[in-house]
Amino acid sequence: MEGMLREYLPILVFLAIAIGLGLVLILSAVIIAVRNPDPEKVSAYECGFNAFDDARMKFDVRFYLVSILFIIFDLEIAFLFPWAVAFKDISMVGFWSMMVFLAVLTVGFAYEWKKGALEWE
Repeated sequence: MEGMLREYLPILVFLAIAIGLGLVLILSAVIIAVRNPDPEKVSAYECGFNAFDDARMKFDVRFYLVSILFIIFDLEIAFLFPWAVAFKDISMVGFWSMMVFLAVLTVGFAYEWKKGALEWE
């Protein structure tokens, strides 16, 4: 039983350090935090409209378009990581299938660029 407890000692030490560090960071943020931020800091900068307006208000569809484009390209680029890790073990079929995938990705990106989906006016 004592041997098993010795094996778990590094995990317990790690947990104690993690919890202690977390508490120190949270308490220091509470103590040091600015209580009255300036109006520029609390202004709407990400979504384009004030956060305390009516939730049913209409806003531009371009917000959705940009977010969907980001998700599409982000997921497609995520397919490159496993391919790159296994690059030396794949055959020429795997290589050329990824080249076709990247060509389709490039054509889609060029189409979106030509249509002006990436322009923000």
